[in-house]
Amino acid sequence: MTPLEWHHDELRMIDQRLLPTELIWVTCNHASEVATRIRNMTIRGAPAIGLAAAYGMVLASQEADGQSLKGDARRVFLQKARAELAATRPTAVNLFWALERCDVAADTGELLAIAKQLHVDDAQGNRRIGEDGAALITPGMGILTHCNAGALATGGWGTGLAPLFVAHERGIPFHVFVDETRPRLQGARLTAWELARAGIPHTLICDNMAPSLMREGKIQLCLTGADRIAANGDVANKIGTYGVAVAARHHQLVMAVAAPRSTFDLRIASGTDIPIEQRSQDEVTRWGVERICPDATTAFNPSFDVTPAQLVSLLLTDCGVISPVNEERITAVLTRSR
Repeated sequence: MTPLEWHHDELRMIDQRLLPTELIWVTCNHASEVATRIRNMTIRGAPAIGLAAAYGMVLASQEADGQSLKGDARRVFLQKARAELAATRPTAVNLFWALERCDVAADTGELLAIAKQLHVDDAQGNRRIGEDGAALITPGMGILTHCNAGALATGGWGTGLAPLFVAHERGIPFHVFVDETRPRLQGARLTAWELARAGIPHTLICDNMAPSLMREGKIQLCLTGADRIAANGDVANKIGTYGVAVAARHHQLVMAVAAPRSTFDLRIASGTDIPIEQRSQDEVTRWGVERICPDATTAFNPSFDVTPAQLVSLLLTDCGVISPVNEERITAVLTRSR
């Protein structure tokens, strides 16, 4: 499954805001529509929004062709579209990585070829992540997930969920504990939906239940995705990941983070330099249309936190497994051919 597809000169994507109750595809014909869909989280997940942005540049190029723009006028038009797409979400580096590969001087056919190749590469890389990660899963294991790092967040198999899909495909029995992932409930709404579709046994838990389950011996592996990884291995991921990592370290469990090469930002030395997106207070102060706190109460709503590399047992990448997690090992694995 993929959350987006190019179809007859249009970009189609699943409206993930409606899952799990409705599976609705929406269509984008303009780059500005793609920017809106990324911003309002119709599509989300670091690799997926990178792919959406690349296809958004194809739509911008089609718009320029429709207006018969040439030379400098065309480049200015595409640069404006690129800037609008880049301004949607600041933390996930895959967005900027994909846009950097979309040359504003390229014609529409070239841009479409780039976007489609990025899509294929992501899906193939996800499968490699899944195969390496499946080696961590043993019969009867309990596995904790946080947020959604499945096919919905990528171009294919997913990152953090890919090992689960591969292990299930191989007939390995295991059980997944899906934390709900407040405040937008990507675990409850999206991860549980993907696991149910795949027939993988799972149990939904509140975010604050995970440490107790670790203490009871019901969880042996924590598996998440990432939105940006610094050169030293610090990981930015959905808010709450840091707490999972701290609890995992205390209980001597494996904390595995899965991400493609495009999620690494080697220009950033450490996690302290990663920009953290701040989202609307309404996501915390309201449950649907109902306000759940006094009118005078304000809320703090960072979308991501940073987990220090020292708390990460290993990184599963499309270039290979990175362990131990440090700058030297990251550089060595990411620069070698596979």
